[in-house]
Parts: sequence; C-alpha cells; structure tokens
Amino acid sequence: MKKENISKKILYWYDNNKRILPWRKTTSKKNKYYYTLVSEFMLQQTQVKTVIPYFENFVKKIPNLKKLSEVNDKKLMKCWQGLGYYSRARNLKKTAKKIFLNFKGNLPNNLEDLKTLPGIGEYTARAIMAIAFNIPVIPMDGNVERVLKRFFYLKKDNEISKDNLNKKKSFFGISERSSDYAQALMEIGAIICKPASPLCTKCPLSSKCISFKKNDFEIKSKKKLNKVKYFEARIYGNNDKYLLIKNNKFNFLKNLLIFPMKEVKKNEFQTSIDNKVNIKMSNMDMKIILNKNTINKKIKGDFMLDRNNINKIILPSFTKKIFKTLSKQK
Repeated sequence: MKKENISKKILYWYDNNKRILPWRKTTSKKNKYYYTLVSEFMLQQTQVKTVIPYFENFVKKIPNLKKLSEVNDKKLMKCWQGLGYYSRARNLKKTAKKIFLNFKGNLPNNLEDLKTLPGIGEYTARAIMAIAFNIPVIPMDGNVERVLKRFFYLKKDNEISKDNLNKKKSFFGISERSSDYAQALMEIGAIICKPASPLCTKCPLSSKCISFKKNDFEIKSKKKLNKVKYFEARIYGNNDKYLLIKNNKFNFLKNLLIFPMKEVKKNEFQTSIDNKVNIKMSNMDMKIILNKNTINKKIKGDFMLDRNNINKIILPSFTKKIFKTLSKQK
C-alpha cells in the first residue's frame, strides 16, 4: 500500500465519517488557534464526549486568548468545574499570559517554542502544530498508538516502545491536508480501532492489517502501576455544615476547597474503620479515613459550607465524593 494511497484512503474515510465537534467548526485562523489550544488542554486525560459541553461553555464565557490571559481565577475555575485535573486550567491561563509576554500574543507554531509553555509537552505541541497550523507532523496519542500496534501486530516490549512506534508511524506518510490528516488518524483509533470490539469492516486500513488477518485484537501495553497513598480526612461539622480549607499543602487540587487532610503511613492506616472512601486521582489510588470531629476547630483559611449550597460553590469532584459518602452515613 503506497503512502499517498494510505493518506487518500484515510482522508476519504474521515471526510465521510468524522464526528462533528465544536473545535472543528470552520472559523477564523485566530479562533482556530484558540479553539485548538483550549480543546487540547481539555482533552488531556479526558474523553471527547465529556469535553464537548465544557469546551462550549468555556469559549462562550472566555472567548479568546486575551480574555483568557486576564480572566480571574474564580471565573476560570467555575468554567472548568467538574472537568477535573485542575492544574490544566491553571497552566492554560499561564500559557495565555506567556504567549502575550514572550510571543506578542501569537500562539507559536514550532516544537521548541510550544514546549516552553506551561502544560504543553511533546504530544500537545505536535497536535497544535498539525491541527492549528497544518504542519505535516503526526501527533502520537493513544488512538494512533493502538492503530499502529494492531496494523503491524506489535506485541513485544521492544515493539511497543515509544521509539519503535515513532518509527512505524512513518508508514502513514504525509498529506497537504496535515490538519485533517492528524485528526483523521486519531479519529480512526477513537471510533473504529477501539480498545474493545474494533469495527474492522468499516476501517480503511483493514485489508492490510495483520491483527485483522490473524483475528487477534488484543493490545499489549506497558503496565502503569498506580501509587497507593493513605490519608486521614478530618470532618468537622454539624447540622449539615462542614469545614473545608483551601488546599495549599498537597500538589493535587492546588488552591481548591478540600476537607482538612494529612497523609499517613500504611501501618498507621486503620483498616478496621468502616468510615473510609477510596478515590482514584491521576496515577494515584487514595485510601482515605474519614475521622469525624465536633465543630470546635479553627483552621487558617477555613470555610464553613452548608450542604444545601454545595452546587453554588466551586468544588472539585474529589470533595464532592467525600460529601456523598458522608450523606450516605447519616
């Protein structure tokens, strides 16, 4: 299969099957750069269907890069509330400010400059280059990796290494429609070459796909082990009012409202206590004891939250999960 034929087949499939997504709509170059930047930050560790309503609300409330660089943190977090991984929102604002400080308000279009911006690594930089600026690079996300692993039937550790996958992606070639081509490759992985039950009969690459010929679609991945950490959350409250504090202690959920907490060692974690909650966060499995106390504690920067006002306050899902656990125990 010639490389030019591959790109034509993939783009033909994309033109007839792509999802209608708000950041893909035809707009000015300036808007396209902004929409690409915002959507790529939101899509880090979050599924497309989850991102769509958040993206639409975000660009409605904060419509351009200048507004983003000047937005107050309360409004920024309100627009991001519920999407999780709040450091992305903070980095997005820092990036906007740095673009005006270092690049005269213009989103840079090269790998070196893009990677100097907060929250932008190798993949996001390449995605911006391809999608926003139509530069012939192929960003390697999990979807593209999966297509390559199945097409070439890559199973061994050395075969699924980043270096080898980057070599294999040259198979795709390039296209003058680099923006569409990068999105098309990711789209095939997302809606055709799915992790489970791939739709091979609809795939433009199935005729040459080794996994399809072998009828073996298992994906080999390098195992990522989550760190298990132990915490004690102190619950001060009565009459449906609970004490929260602004988090300046932990690297996760920075500057957001959480219950007063401290990390404890595994041997200090009282497994016999029923009052516990388990929460997964990024690459961390958190096991948390909920230690109820009477409301006689004063903590610097504390905030008394009435349960009835929970939807009126910017709270991370983490804190809401603990609230939900406490509600069940009443």
